[in-house]
Amino acid sequence: MKVASFFSGAGGLDLGFENAGFDIVFANDNWKGCWKTYEKNHGLKIDRRSIEYIKGEDIPDVVGFIGGPPCQSWSLGGAMRGINDSRGQLLYDYVRLIEAKEPKFFLAENVPGMVCKTHLPEFEKFKEALKDIGYNVSFKVLNANDYEVPQDRKRVILVGLHESLNKEFEFPEPIKPKLTLRDAIGDLPEPLPAYGKNKANPFEELDIPNHEYMTGDFSSMYMSRNRVRKWDEPSFTIQAGGRHAPCHPQANTMIKVDKDKRIFDPETPKPYRRLSVRECARIQTFPDDFTFYYNNINDGYKMIGNAVPVKLAENIAIKIKNLLS
Repeated sequence: MKVASFFSGAGGLDLGFENAGFDIVFANDNWKGCWKTYEKNHGLKIDRRSIEYIKGEDIPDVVGFIGGPPCQSWSLGGAMRGINDSRGQLLYDYVRLIEAKEPKFFLAENVPGMVCKTHLPEFEKFKEALKDIGYNVSFKVLNANDYEVPQDRKRVILVGLHESLNKEFEFPEPIKPKLTLRDAIGDLPEPLPAYGKNKANPFEELDIPNHEYMTGDFSSMYMSRNRVRKWDEPSFTIQAGGRHAPCHPQANTMIKVDKDKRIFDPETPKPYRRLSVRECARIQTFPDDFTFYYNNINDGYKMIGNAVPVKLAENIAIKIKNLLS
């Protein structure tokens, strides 16, 4: 079953669908930082244009569309500009292409802020636009930790089925037991710190690809919350940047000294450090043979943090495949 991917990034969503038996035949992303990683790992040349310049005839015939439109416009931690941000408007380019190609299904992923009170009217408008072009739309806020991902990560997932199928999508049931940081990274050795000025280390110096971590100061925003989860807990959400990567569970929980201020515990048995790029990749359920290519280490964190966790994508993809079959 052939699928087209949009806002592809490193391709976590794509890999999940590939693992479920789908064939990705078209991928698109205009951020050059992800191109080499996507092409080397998926063996597919990526379309490098912004989605607004893509036409229906540019896309091969496929059974489905998958994509996670940029989330910054809808994030509760951002400016909350929503559809008033040019990135937020890319949602409707996705709708335009769905209407042009009429795939049997589509999937869209975004942050929970998309369905908050501020953005709910626009979200309802978005759903109505999809209904108007012939799709039965189901959506749900899922926590990736319920689907074999060792991380608390809530995201809105929309799945639309073409009305010709006369079906509605039902989301998969949560899977138990839930995975933890120990399950994900407990067997990894100590990583290397980033090269000078947070550049990537030479590949030959890393026993495990991408097992290196960002160095540098921790901002006041970072120090306003505890950033350490224990070994037997799931990770905090992996974000799209190294500065806000959680700390490794080898250190003690941070100590609260004021309402929005924490300090590192001076009695910690092991030092505080950010999770490595590979540790974040494992928490996002990328396999170790999936290599990320970058010069600046922050681009590695960005690709991983922007991705849909592979196992979450795979569980949804299996459900879609069974429905289509």
